[in-house]
Amino acid sequence: MSEHIQIKLFANLNRLMPTSPNAFPISPPVTVAQVLLQLKVPLNQAKLIFVNSQRAELSTTLKDGDRLGVFPPVGGG
Repeated sequence: MSEHIQIKLFANLNRLMPTSPNAFPISPPVTVAQVLLQLKVPLNQAKLIFVNSQRAELSTTLKDGDRLGVFPPVGGG
């Protein structure tokens, strides 16, 4: 049985969204960083990371059914 996560990339990272963001296949154990690298998201662009609506880190391990959200750095003046 294959395992999947949901992915949401925000702002300028949206262009790197996978074709199936609601059922992105994973092979545990896998970390947030590994998934982002697979999607070609520069790790320095992953400023705010959420897993299941909780703040997470690049080293967070993902499991089947998790929801991953990633925000880039936001500029302001």
